[in-house]
Amino acid sequence: MAKKVLAIDPGTTESAYVCFYDGVPVEYAKKPNEELMHILAMFTADEMAIEMIASYGMPVGKEVFETCVWIGRFIQEWYSLYKPYAFVYRKDVKMFLCGTPRAKDSNIRQALIDLYPRTGGGKTPQIGTKGKPGPLYGMSKDMWAALGVAHTYVNKTK
Repeated sequence: MAKKVLAIDPGTTESAYVCFYDGVPVEYAKKPNEELMHILAMFTADEMAIEMIASYGMPVGKEVFETCVWIGRFIQEWYSLYKPYAFVYRKDVKMFLCGTPRAKDSNIRQALIDLYPRTGGGKTPQIGTKGKPGPLYGMSKDMWAALGVAHTYVNKTK
């Protein structure tokens, strides 16, 4: 039985999410963190996967620590619903989708696009057009990172 996963790409003030079921993103958006935290209970997902920050010995700024605080708040809210969660590291997303830790966001985006059928219109039918949308229609910016988290998590927990 396929599980429904809520995948989050956290940020300092806004976070992107993808609700992922049976290999398909069924809902996705980017919301202010406060709003996302308050609507977590409304998601019918079975599990949550959230991108976690890893230290590679480099100095970091206050944005990294603010993001860590939000990761903790999201987990606390989700866990209060007695639902499981897991961390997914960016390095793991890069390795799973691209086979190299040196992959850039554009490589990850393309690898994700390549996973979906060419059912929409336009030059990238996996995304499609307004008149003929594909399965990834409306996906943008940080939502791609959340989709990468979803694919990595689901495929690593099979």
